[in-house]
Amino acid sequence: MAAPAHLTWLVPTGAKLKTQDGKEIELWELNHAPDPKLLSVWAKHFRGHYCDDTEIDILRQGTPHQTRGEYLTALKFPDANQKPGPGIRSGDFAEILVADYLEYVLGYWVPRTRYEDKTVRNESTKGSDVIGFAFRHAGQVAPGDTLFIFESKAQLSGQKAKTILQEAIDHSAKDELRRAESLNAVKQRLLKRGDLPGVAKVARFQDVAKQPYQSLAGAAALFTTEVLDHVVIRSSDATKHPNRARLSLLVISGPKLMELVHHLYTRAADEA
Repeated sequence: MAAPAHLTWLVPTGAKLKTQDGKEIELWELNHAPDPKLLSVWAKHFRGHYCDDTEIDILRQGTPHQTRGEYLTALKFPDANQKPGPGIRSGDFAEILVADYLEYVLGYWVPRTRYEDKTVRNESTKGSDVIGFAFRHAGQVAPGDTLFIFESKAQLSGQKAKTILQEAIDHSAKDELRRAESLNAVKQRLLKRGDLPGVAKVARFQDVAKQPYQSLAGAAALFTTEVLDHVVIRSSDATKHPNRARLSLLVISGPKLMELVHHLYTRAADEA
């Protein structure tokens, strides 16, 4: 599948930083622009993580909401103003963008199931943030198959950079413990969809002792450019990460990202 058009805006800077313990950090930029056509396609892609367009009218029936947009804004999307809604919005945006990076830049299969069964719109979904799968040989089990689990954190507003890359590293360290639950959650959602091939793909990674595979970890931090601070980023330390040797670190920045996030949610609702 071709990469979504908005990923033409996501580009590597070519620059790299290092953490206190010497781990390399890749720097990328999200150079978005006020392009209505591209933003419309991006908004549709974004909306699809929460609800399939073919299901919105059925779900809206019986509610007081007269339009698809009203339904999505009131019951599916995190709130734009009431806390913790804005923070959930920024976190969801970061996870979806990292999922796009993992799938379309690095070439992994990334099931998009995380938000579809959210029952409380202003809460984060539990479990690992982004999970990607790669197979050495299609239809066969091989030790070279790879499971990649990414944790992401976002700071898309504010005055001063926070240590969110360190937070992502610390949360990534917990993924080894919650891997089984996270994989089972993805598998259950795929089963509800009737995606039996997807269920089989996930099942391949549920018993690493019996069917070994490569396990990679990632920690990503998304900053609005206005608070980006390389000194804070470099202060991160991955010494205690249990999979440090196979840990990838990623920082993405872009201008006025919270404005972009609110615009995407608004457009996603209005154009449903």
